[in-house]
Amino acid sequence: MEQHKSSGFRLEDGGLLGLVILVSLAFAWLVMPFFGAILWGLIAAILCAPVYSDIVVRTGGRRNLAASLTLVLIVALVIFPAILLGVSLVQEAAQLYARLQSGDIDIAKFFIQLQKSLPPWALEMVSSSGLTEFETARDMLGNSVASILQSIASRALWFGQGALQLLAALGIMLYLTFFLLRDGEQLSAKVRRAMPLDAKLRDRLIDHFIVVIRATMRGTVVVAILQGLVGGIIFWLLGIDAAVLWGLLMALFSLVPAVGTGIVWVPVAIYLLATGSILEGVVLVFCGLFVIGLIDNVLRPILVGHEARLPEFVVLIATLAGLNLMGLTGVVVGPIIAALFMAIWTIVGERHNPQNVIEPDTS
Repeated sequence: MEQHKSSGFRLEDGGLLGLVILVSLAFAWLVMPFFGAILWGLIAAILCAPVYSDIVVRTGGRRNLAASLTLVLIVALVIFPAILLGVSLVQEAAQLYARLQSGDIDIAKFFIQLQKSLPPWALEMVSSSGLTEFETARDMLGNSVASILQSIASRALWFGQGALQLLAALGIMLYLTFFLLRDGEQLSAKVRRAMPLDAKLRDRLIDHFIVVIRATMRGTVVVAILQGLVGGIIFWLLGIDAAVLWGLLMALFSLVPAVGTGIVWVPVAIYLLATGSILEGVVLVFCGLFVIGLIDNVLRPILVGHEARLPEFVVLIATLAGLNLMGLTGVVVGPIIAALFMAIWTIVGERHNPQNVIEPDTS
């Protein structure tokens, strides 16, 4: 009799598990169109939790007011500047594309000047490769630049057509952030109780998840913003057109390890040197190496810290894979998933071999 009851209990338990999985998958499918907004709402709540806690203390424990003031700060310091930056980017890209189409910017002339400025040994090497006239490289670069600028400029139409969708995504993100800030502790406690894991393992994973998000945002997004901002200012001071566009491109490429901002400023420096702007080219090379580059080399290790630092090859693979699967959101999601993956397997290794734990070298 007891055996029958035990068997019936296991059957019911399996049915409940199947129902939980089915309903969870259905809910995930339902909210998938707003996955990005939900993710950024969660990230914003985790990042702004210390600010919110400080405001709660200053407002005498008024949580609704504190959450509202935190949202105002997010809109004023992040969302509104991002919208202005996007508008400026589209305008500059459209102007550059128009100049390229009209012939005001002549890529062929640049290659001719570059060829004339090469030393004899470099000319011989280029000649032996069959690219003396630079025609292949010129056509490739011209088509690539035109394609990129046309793609960015076309976003002006998308902003008009997708304004409602953009507003909906922003609304969901801010709405979710408000409740995660206000009720975050209660929601966190419910999630912890619902997770079918050992209490110590569960708490360690959740705490590591929070550490990884904060470290990833500080070590990637903050560094990218600083490098893009400094790079854009340097371009503007040197009188280079479309400084906002170049600054944003440097910020984007700084998110990709082993590529970095050099993919933007190095060709521009070569262009300046080849066209006779020697002083500007030298200044740009110096600033690229010792100003823009130092931001990454000095700040990233400090901001990320040792708890969430990953090997460079893991960050590179995770970033590129996330970018390919999810666009710009994947730049953040990829390293987060990779860090959690390594954390889980490290914990599994510790549980199976607690007397001789070998920590991975993440320096």
